[in-house]
Amino acid sequence: MKIEWYPGHMAKAKRQIAEVMPKIDVVIEVLDARLPVSSANPMLEKLRGQKSCIKVLNKSDLADPEVTAAWVKYFDQMVGVKALPIEANKRSAVGQIPKLCRILAPHRGVPGKTLRAMVVGIPNVGKSTLINTLAGKKMARVGDKPAITTCPQQIDLRNGIHLSDTPGLLWPDIRNQKSAYRLAASGAIGEGGMDYEGVALFAAEHLMECYPQPLAARYKFDVLPESAPQLLEQIGRKRGCLISGGHVDQQRAAELFLRELRSGLIGKVSLEKPGDEDLAESGASHDSR
Repeated sequence: MKIEWYPGHMAKAKRQIAEVMPKIDVVIEVLDARLPVSSANPMLEKLRGQKSCIKVLNKSDLADPEVTAAWVKYFDQMVGVKALPIEANKRSAVGQIPKLCRILAPHRGVPGKTLRAMVVGIPNVGKSTLINTLAGKKMARVGDKPAITTCPQQIDLRNGIHLSDTPGLLWPDIRNQKSAYRLAASGAIGEGGMDYEGVALFAAEHLMECYPQPLAARYKFDVLPESAPQLLEQIGRKRGCLISGGHVDQQRAAELFLRELRSGLIGKVSLEKPGDEDLAESGASHDSR
């Protein structure tokens, strides 16, 4: 099943960002640390032009730390860009963002010269949680469903920095179906836009190739099954996802597997790494300037 999910608010979000961008000193782009390229919108690179940017790699607690370190190195090679792995609800890590803003815009954030930063990110990537943590109080709605934020707002952090929050409706270009399946596996795509079994099989193949030991440990396999369908079948049997006749309910098994993947129960897993060929082929990778 091909994944297609393009919210109709895309044009509105693009227009709002384009209108505000000339006044912005630093762009704070919130990405999913497990899939930093697939969880980005390439259009943003064009909209921000030469503006400095902080690539916030959120949900780093769920990602493979070695792969995340490689992504930080990759982004830090870009001119005017700093990467920061965080958990959006942890003040200690989020507190580094204002410091990075001042490094990237050294002549702003002082009396009479407010530093203006824009927070952008696709749905369900943790943008609202980040804003609330930065502000020290609830300023943006938070939920586990995509597209919670629906209107822009201005937030004074009272430290010389003003945040411009944009709707979390800036959807990435998912013509690359591998990126689409990564997004679906991470939980970023709404339930109506994905086939659970297909996404679970895609994720299972990736884990069998890149994370066989955590996968085997989680589901108590002495030897992993030979294929993703067999893996999902056996997980369903082990977890009691059965229907009449002793057959496995593939939908329930897929939902269970994806739920455990997303929550980190299988382990710290990254779904893409720098240099993956399909990222370059899709045009979704970010070139150094």
